Amino acid sequence: MPAKTGKEYKERIKKSKNNIYIHGEKVDDVTEHPAFKNVIDSMARLYDLQYEKPEKMLYTSPTTGEKVGMTYIQPRTKEELIARREAIQEWARTSAGMMGRSPDYLNAEVMAMGVANDLFAEDDPMFAENARKYYEYARENDISLTHTLIHPQVNRSKAQHEQKDANVSLHLVEKNKDGIIVDGIRLLATQGGITDEILVFPSTVKKAGEKDDPYSLAFAIPNNTPGLKFICREAFDYEKSHWDHPLGSRFEEGDAIVSFENVFVPWERVFVCGNSSICNRTFRDTNAVVHMSHQVVSKNVVKTEFLLGVVLSIIDAIGIEQFQHVKDKGTEIMLVLETMRSHLYRAEHNAKLDKWGTMTPDFEALDAARNWYPRIYPRLTEILRILGASGLMAIPTEADFNHEEIGPIVRRAMQGANIDGYERVQLFRLAWDMTMSAFGSRQIHYEYYFFGDPIRMGMVYFDNYEKDYYKNLVREFLGTSKVTSY
Repeated sequence: MPAKTGKEYKERIKKSKNNIYIHGEKVDDVTEHPAFKNVIDSMARLYDLQYEKPEKMLYTSPTTGEKVGMTYIQPRTKEELIARREAIQEWARTSAGMMGRSPDYLNAEVMAMGVANDLFAEDDPMFAENARKYYEYARENDISLTHTLIHPQVNRSKAQHEQKDANVSLHLVEKNKDGIIVDGIRLLATQGGITDEILVFPSTVKKAGEKDDPYSLAFAIPNNTPGLKFICREAFDYEKSHWDHPLGSRFEEGDAIVSFENVFVPWERVFVCGNSSICNRTFRDTNAVVHMSHQVVSKNVVKTEFLLGVVLSIIDAIGIEQFQHVKDKGTEIMLVLETMRSHLYRAEHNAKLDKWGTMTPDFEALDAARNWYPRIYPRLTEILRILGASGLMAIPTEADFNHEEIGPIVRRAMQGANIDGYERVQLFRLAWDMTMSAFGSRQIHYEYYFFGDPIRMGMVYFDNYEKDYYKNLVREFLGTSKVTSY
């Protein structure tokens, strides 16, 4: 079947009846529940956009000839790589980059895993074939995915097999002729329960050893698989209007604890089973981390563009452009944006074909960007808060403006230099929702930990960086600059 529409996405989610719990209750119809309805509408918008802009969002399947999602493409040329990025950014602009787990993130991962599948064959050729077939299945059916990477945060000083309750983390219970049985908990599934399926993949931020083989798993199953439960955190969509909560009321993706209660996974859906060595190498050796990073950096360029737009709009609205520190802060954001664009440009224009025939971006550029952005994004939001100042506290609601008695008062009190009170507060509510609301605070935290602990990531980055060239520069300089003694 071809790429799906928004209507088809909703119908699938409604029909699946995934086991979702929130606020102490089981959800009956997730498409109508107030905690999920709006973000599901936003997800549906992404799928509708595929048909509104088919020349940008769709391509012809190499196996069926149907039109399928561009974000699933295996790029074989730089032009196709750029075309995929343009589709990624088209989707990102619908949410101002605020949906960190839009479908393209995992589409890129599934593509890389499916094409570079020979790693999985080290354990069993069946697993490589499973990965190849799953990529084709996901692409041809436009499968939406959530995923889970990490174990419960019990005692981070110990490996999983050393935990007091060694069975709390997702682990292998049994193998049989039909598949495997798994049990335990995984974190932290963003969009948990509002997608078709879940992809269970290993976290390699802290690598496992042989004793953690029972926890070394990779598989994909439908979200309505018996025994699978999604336990969602409190919703940051507070059922307010789009005017009052312009971001939280549209793009609150949610995050979920995932409980596997003796869940059966058929063999054809298993990619790794009890092999920590393969798990530790999956993201690097399949180039999945490269293609995922390409999606993330593309999204973050859009996010930074939007944030800069909000800052510039606030500067105009309250007439603060003449202040030196204001221009300096605006310049900070502009420099971040142009640096991120440069990373992306280098990544695409230095791309090379890998051994599987995939045009793969320059990871050095993307790796620098994905390590840097989590450290700089909190500063970008801080600038927005500083420039918004008390205006981010004085934000009446839409109902205040519509009130017969106080409406004219707040409209007059909230006016700006070049904007009326209604429009000014609407702008400042947007800035507040990006930075200070529950939704905005989650965005800051989410970006900081997007790929894992930034400090641990930085240590890995430092260890892997090519250092000898730079040290040799110094040695050569000192070797030719010796002072001759007389």
